[in-house]
Amino acid sequence: MQSQVRGGTRWKRFAVVMVPSVAATAAIGVALAQGALAASFSVSGQSFKVTTKQLDGEGFVQYGAMDQGYTLTGDKTLHPVAVSGFKSATIKSLCQSVVTPNVPVFGNVSLILRAGDGDTPVKAENLYIDVAQLEADATFRGIDIGVAAKDANKGPGMKSGEVANKQANPYGFAQQADSVTLKDVKQTAWATTAGTFKLSGLKMSLSTGVKECY
Repeated sequence: MQSQVRGGTRWKRFAVVMVPSVAATAAIGVALAQGALAASFSVSGQSFKVTTKQLDGEGFVQYGAMDQGYTLTGDKTLHPVAVSGFKSATIKSLCQSVVTPNVPVFGNVSLILRAGDGDTPVKAENLYIDVAQLEADATFRGIDIGVAAKDANKGPGMKSGEVANKQANPYGFAQQADSVTLKDVKQTAWATTAGTFKLSGLKMSLSTGVKECY
């Protein structure tokens, strides 16, 4: 079974109505070490933007969750997200950007990371991305829509610590697929975790002002 979708998802209200869409991203400046996935953590007060030319993923799952975190002034807050997980993913032409506002003397400061632009793409294992907004052309193979999150078994399963910390409902809505291909991805996200993240041709730059991937 194949399903193709193009569109965007905005999470101003957390009704958890999933659109079959997903994206992957790299953590800024960090290639996470091999091993077990980290437990749930408090996210920073800054979301980040990501674009990719193409993502090919095997073993996909997506479900709703709430990320616990902070504002930039240190207040605690919650972010509704669509958690997308892959057993493995190959990513071409990855760009990630984050803007830190109101830095003393400099004003806004932008950090941009690029990888996988050459012949060797970015590769990830046991990859999860907490998405707030996404646009892409997507093709899903062997897709199941409407399964309980705890019973989704085609992907890597739910993230460690989410259920215990009441960040995700194991009986809530989820969807899964044997594999997925996404093209022309644009997304805003709050967090990424991975067992292994290999960033080929990594380039990172800092500049003043607002400069983003899209």
